[in-house]
Amino acid sequence: MPVGNAHHATRRRRFVSASAGSYSSQGKAELSSHAYQLLGDDEPAAVEVERPDSTSPYLFVADHYGNRIPRKLGKLGLRDADLQRHIAWDVGVSGMAEEFARRFDATLVKQRYSRLVIDCNRPLDSATSIPEVSEATEIPGNCGLRFEEVEARQREIFAPYHDTIGTIIDRRQAAGQPTILLALHTFTPVYHGEKRPWHIGLLYNRDARLANVFLKLLAEDETLCLGDNQPYTVDDYSDYTIPVHGEGRQIPHLLFELRHDMVEIESDQYRWAHRLAGSLERALEHSPELAR
Repeated sequence: MPVGNAHHATRRRRFVSASAGSYSSQGKAELSSHAYQLLGDDEPAAVEVERPDSTSPYLFVADHYGNRIPRKLGKLGLRDADLQRHIAWDVGVSGMAEEFARRFDATLVKQRYSRLVIDCNRPLDSATSIPEVSEATEIPGNCGLRFEEVEARQREIFAPYHDTIGTIIDRRQAAGQPTILLALHTFTPVYHGEKRPWHIGLLYNRDARLANVFLKLLAEDETLCLGDNQPYTVDDYSDYTIPVHGEGRQIPHLLFELRHDMVEIESDQYRWAHRLAGSLERALEHSPELAR
């Protein structure tokens, strides 16, 4: 989930642009009118959707699913090892997200490129949208960017990802299909030298409906240390997905965090997804109004 110098980073105006071009869930922006193109024609689009026509009430999204770097950016001046760290992506979220979605035959929207290229869970005017420093690591490839370089990252990665989520939710609402938004993330076991005891963090802002249900159900497992808005909180300044797609559309939602040392290997990602899926199933039994 959040990385950088602080969760509530000072906001500064970046080159914020409106969504440009037209997008599809599998396609890229129409770039003919833009002189600077970030992604090569042979590189994957930023967003991938599994089961786009699912009727499951659960909609899973993974803002920090991938750690790809566009070829044009090289390695952003970093070592290969840095691109495997949490600063580059949410370690362990990929298998967990895929297994949750498979278990519920649900739609999963995943973003393939590294949060260091552009963070898809930050407002575009946040200082950590395109971080120059992340957890004390300087990101040389993010320093001194020109207008067109920033705008291309927004246009080709951030915009199609969020346009896709918005289109899916809008289509479901128009069809009267219930939607429960779960944004899946992982967090580091140690941050700035401080150990984090929580196994799971349930994050929300103005609407605690889903969080309260999950807190009650997960608390039945006495081996779990649960974070109620820990190790982070959600707000309009440091988050984007939940405020815009959850609160903005007034659908049940939750930012779901797992400590990443528990899911670093693929088998553990699937094991934890299975362990927690029961609570997701029981949530609908416990509070059926969430899926109406």
